Amino acid sequence: MSWDGVPEAFQEWWTKRARAGWFDVTRIPFDEMEGWSFDEPTGNLVHGSGKFFSVEGLRVTDGDGRGTWAQPVIHQPEFGVLGILVKDFDGVPHCLMQAKMEPGNINTLQLSPTVQATRSNYTRVHGGQPTRYLDHFRGPGRGQVLVDTLQSEQGTWFWHKRNRNMVVRVTEDVPLHEDHQWIAWDDLRRMLRVDDLVNMDSRSVIASLPFPPGPRSAGAAHHSMSHVLSWFTEAKTRCDWSARLVPLTGVPGWARSPRRISDEAGDRFDVIAVRVQAGNREVPGWTQPLLAPRGLGLAAFLVRRIDGVPHLLARAGHEPGLLDRVEIAPTVQLPDAAAGGSGGAPPFLDVVLGASQDQVRFDAVLSEEGGRFYHARTRYRLIEVGDEVPVRVPEDFCWTTVSQLMELVGHGHYLNVEARTLLACARSL
Repeated sequence: MSWDGVPEAFQEWWTKRARAGWFDVTRIPFDEMEGWSFDEPTGNLVHGSGKFFSVEGLRVTDGDGRGTWAQPVIHQPEFGVLGILVKDFDGVPHCLMQAKMEPGNINTLQLSPTVQATRSNYTRVHGGQPTRYLDHFRGPGRGQVLVDTLQSEQGTWFWHKRNRNMVVRVTEDVPLHEDHQWIAWDDLRRMLRVDDLVNMDSRSVIASLPFPPGPRSAGAAHHSMSHVLSWFTEAKTRCDWSARLVPLTGVPGWARSPRRISDEAGDRFDVIAVRVQAGNREVPGWTQPLLAPRGLGLAAFLVRRIDGVPHLLARAGHEPGLLDRVEIAPTVQLPDAAAGGSGGAPPFLDVVLGASQDQVRFDAVLSEEGGRFYHARTRYRLIEVGDEVPVRVPEDFCWTTVSQLMELVGHGHYLNVEARTLLACARSL
């Protein structure tokens, strides 16, 4: 891990937090989970409280009803809160961030929002401690709300999952818990370049932070915002397949053993069970299922200057678990880069993989949601190109500016979670 540009004071605090906590995550058989069981006759993996989340089946059917495929999917219908408190110190905006352990994190501890909690957690279904700082985001005593949107998460692994992304400004003194730290905006931007440091939920909220993204190029966008919106709407109307939840027992091509649910082809992911012990969480221990991808994902935006203005090549991304089925995605997005795309290599993959070092503007391996996924990581890249990638692109693609994407991320269901991460990364440059 390279800490270039990260203040020494933060590194010292981070090291202390890592040493202060004790964590243990052990893979276990399904029948050793406490409070979880396979429902009969559906076979769905559920919690006895009826809360938290479940693992169910997902069936996708194409427009003419002839082609279908199915897989397990995480169903978590409740809304969580992902919130960052911001405050100015000597005129410099700071974000209150948290050193948080998640069972699926490859390095255990990552930098999380001020509040990162599901509804089941903050209503204390687990019977544990209350969520710190939650009152700043809910109820009449909260501060000035700068951002408040419902945003999606991975539509390849979640069914209709949404979280409330919030940014709240405060002016009063906020008591500082030892697991939280005020971080200057410019320092936080630099931390995005450190592998596996800033977690997925933080990146989702950072993408919408209402601070200047840095120097902007003079000039106009290649497409007007009305054109971008029309392109996106047209892409959604072309999506003619449907998806629905089905019992987990009705998912062909997947088998359940005592320790995992796996696809028979061996190229997708597993559903596993873990036992967790943690010294600084709301409860000291628990068990739960996790989705475990098999390989390293890839998400990349191509960047090209058009009339001197940097543009990102956006794609209309189709994912079966998204509420609207289609959201704006990176140019290239693969859950497992080594496996390539289904049905052949996706457009522009060769450009991303063949980029020379002097074309790479951002390149980091960042973790996905550690509360639901086990060691899920994606290589995020921004690749600058020239005339070799034309201005005229296939109908599922559109050249957009960072400013246009920032305007869209202020509303829900426009940018998917990978695009939001890369938008945050673009603002780190």
